[in-house]
Amino acid sequence: MLDKIDHITIQVLNIRKGITYYRKNFNCEVLYEDENKALLEFENTKLELVLPFEHPQHFAVIDNQLEGGDVHEDGSRSTYVHDHQGNMIKRITYKDIDNGS
Repeated sequence: MLDKIDHITIQVLNIRKGITYYRKNFNCEVLYEDENKALLEFENTKLELVLPFEHPQHFAVIDNQLEGGDVHEDGSRSTYVHDHQGNMIKRITYKDIDNGS
């Protein structure tokens, strides 16, 4: 089975303007929005908009074998790695969110 990209994170200067641009130019829905980030859903992945210096640009791959990592507000866990060219990749899992293990 192929790995699944969970989301791509890009930096924007203004979250609201970023949402407006992507909603106007692409068929996507807003899953989450606050003053520092937004999460847009497309058919095949999600796009996270963040402010510079709030969060690094990266793409996230589902890794249900992930042990440890930082716990996020939605209960997911993740850790960052870099490829051989220095690109940032987030390994993320949503496994065991509901049962707390």
